Amino acid sequence: MDLFDTHFHYYKDDEAAAGYAEKARSSGVRYLLAVGATLDESCIARDFAHQTADCWFSAGIHPHGADSFSGEVSDFKELIGDSKLAAVGEVGLDYFYENSDRGTQRKVFNVFAGMALDNKLPLIVHCRDKNDSEEAYSDSFPILSDFSAAGGSFVLHCFAGTNEWCRKFLALGAYVSVGGIVTFPKAANVRELLKVIPDDRLLLETDSPYLAPVPHRGDRNHPEYLSIIAGHVAGLRNMPTEKLADLTTRNAFNLFKIERPL
Repeated sequence: MDLFDTHFHYYKDDEAAAGYAEKARSSGVRYLLAVGATLDESCIARDFAHQTADCWFSAGIHPHGADSFSGEVSDFKELIGDSKLAAVGEVGLDYFYENSDRGTQRKVFNVFAGMALDNKLPLIVHCRDKNDSEEAYSDSFPILSDFSAAGGSFVLHCFAGTNEWCRKFLALGAYVSVGGIVTFPKAANVRELLKVIPDDRLLLETDSPYLAPVPHRGDRNHPEYLSIIAGHVAGLRNMPTEKLADLTTRNAFNLFKIERPL
């Protein structure tokens, strides 16, 4: 079984890259994508990817940091064209915490969507709203609609919106990534999404070190726990875990346009 963790964050205080990756592979997680949420984290993700076989990285500005972004994509120049760069992101809108001004979040989102189009890279999208609101989804939709119409591809990372919004984004060509939240007792809405997401658009992730799945909830998450998420999702979709691993890993290589290693 060769699982692909399509979204995790690696930090300087984590164990060395070699040990970190080996720990994941001991539980069947062969492929990894280290995600950048700031310029510094994107550089750390790049270094991790170059130190690790079967690993790639993405570069972007998380909506939490939109207010502090210089606005200059040129800051990311050294990362563009890197042989291990597989995507732009994570970028998007977060109206749950609103750590950055909403208008600034939208501007930064558009800037990086443009960067993805210019470099023919998929976009890793963060979209989160308060439980009683859908404004983040409605504000993301026109941005992603224009992006898709221009030939862009994207994944909704750790998506927890409604089935209705999921269908709308799927109609734009979205992939949807499921993480540890699917195991949380109160996350029935995420489990409902599995009835909407088709096999060829489903991805798996951990979002490490956040959102560890049950029975590790509250602990520091790690890509090794992707096998727990895969087993849970496979059960909900009434298929063997090995089959789920095969189709989600194939989907990841299709989205990120990476040639799968032998």
